[in-house]
Amino acid sequence: MSKTPQQNSGTDASGVSVIHTQAHSSGLQQVPQLVPVSPGGGGKAVPPSKQGKKNSFVDRNSDEYRQRRERNNMAVKKSRLKSKQKAQDTLRRVNQLKEENERLEAKIKLLTKELSVLKDLFLEHAHNFADNVPPVGTDTTTIKAENSGQ
Repeated sequence: MSKTPQQNSGTDASGVSVIHTQAHSSGLQQVPQLVPVSPGGGGKAVPPSKQGKKNSFVDRNSDEYRQRRERNNMAVKKSRLKSKQKAQDTLRRVNQLKEENERLEAKIKLLTKELSVLKDLFLEHAHNFADNVPPVGTDTTTIKAENSGQ
């Protein structure tokens, strides 16, 4: 006796592949598969909601068609307005960032000038201080001690 289930495949009325399995002595079970049933064997599986829409006749004078077109037109207008608003917001933000960048560049120039002035002052002060300090080898305290010892 074999314990492996037997499988038979087929198609149901909607065109979906169904595998019938029989495990042990139980009855058949239908297991829907996501495999398209088409003669070419390739392509995408079409959902049941979109299967019959390609070949159906569209009455352009019907109320349903008019309502769908009206809803679609409103959605398109809303989408375009949203896109336009987003573009305006982006442009506004770009202008703000440009202004901020110009302010920061001006501040950099000012701080650079200030740094240069302070550096020059420091160097001048350091140079004057160096002129007033005697050289390292001639310490005046050592000379005075030698003279007082005589």
